[in-house]
Amino acid sequence: MSDIRPSPEILAIARRWIDAIPNRRPNDLSNLMTDADHLLFFGTGEDEVWSGQAVRDGVGAFFGVIPPVTTHIEHFAEAYENGDTGWACFTHEIAFEPHPDRSFLVRSTLILTLEDGAWKIVHRHGSVPTPNEEFTGRDQTAIADLVAAAKDGFALDQTEGLASIMFTDIVGSSALASALGDRAWSPIIAAHFNMIQAIVAEHDGQFVKSLGDGTMSSFPSARTCLEAASAIQTNLANNTQDPHLSVRIGIHTGEVMQAHDDFFGTVVNKAARIASTAQAQEIRVSDTTRLIVRNAGGFVFSGSKDFDLKGLEGRHTTYLLEWQT
Repeated sequence: MSDIRPSPEILAIARRWIDAIPNRRPNDLSNLMTDADHLLFFGTGEDEVWSGQAVRDGVGAFFGVIPPVTTHIEHFAEAYENGDTGWACFTHEIAFEPHPDRSFLVRSTLILTLEDGAWKIVHRHGSVPTPNEEFTGRDQTAIADLVAAAKDGFALDQTEGLASIMFTDIVGSSALASALGDRAWSPIIAAHFNMIQAIVAEHDGQFVKSLGDGTMSSFPSARTCLEAASAIQTNLANNTQDPHLSVRIGIHTGEVMQAHDDFFGTVVNKAARIASTAQAQEIRVSDTTRLIVRNAGGFVFSGSKDFDLKGLEGRHTTYLLEWQT
């Protein structure tokens, strides 16, 4: 028998979840959601439909990329419960930096169920009349990236799949090559490539190709890719022979396509662009790669920076991997 009634308890829980977004409390966002596979997350875009643990793990990062909120006004809110099920609906007016004079109306619906005596969100639907990139000024991809990461790992005999792409580049190589001359430089660069190729192979990766004074490699695991990058930097740091080479490394994880032992796709372009933003002896990784390995342990990230990457829309968040021990 139906027993629908207003629910102040659900309204308070839902308001806490909504308020956690502009106030940047990622733990509240995830802890108030179920950890069951039937968790659903719907956004405005037609491709913003995600489910399962990736939503709970990625929701903080998904909302974390939005700029600071300057206006957050609740215009409508109600909540009801019926037995072990409840729901809440809201409309809010929101404005962001750096355009506080331009506000947006946001509609949100949350569905909750009782789990061991506690209300947990099992379904979220948010809607704005504006695409996310125009709405927040950022491309919110964290949950989509985590969903992609949950797919079957990329294998070297596949023609497509998920991979971590690593680019290395020798800093100041033109000056070194000019000073040493081609005859002296050739064996140095060959030995450098051999070192990278050996480390890539040791970490179950594929040395795809050399690119002038740089290299491109692919790994089926983001974790082993970061381990290989750290090993390369450590090897170079411990090398006491002249000339001393310094490299910068860029890494991104995503879907790739393979053809004739080469790789194509946005993930490759983004990894290359990230490498170009790194400095000597740095390993700079995309936020996607950082999210994928954050529960693996053993990695420390710092130096968060947003970049405009040539040929790619929007701003892109990257991090430094602290490889020194």
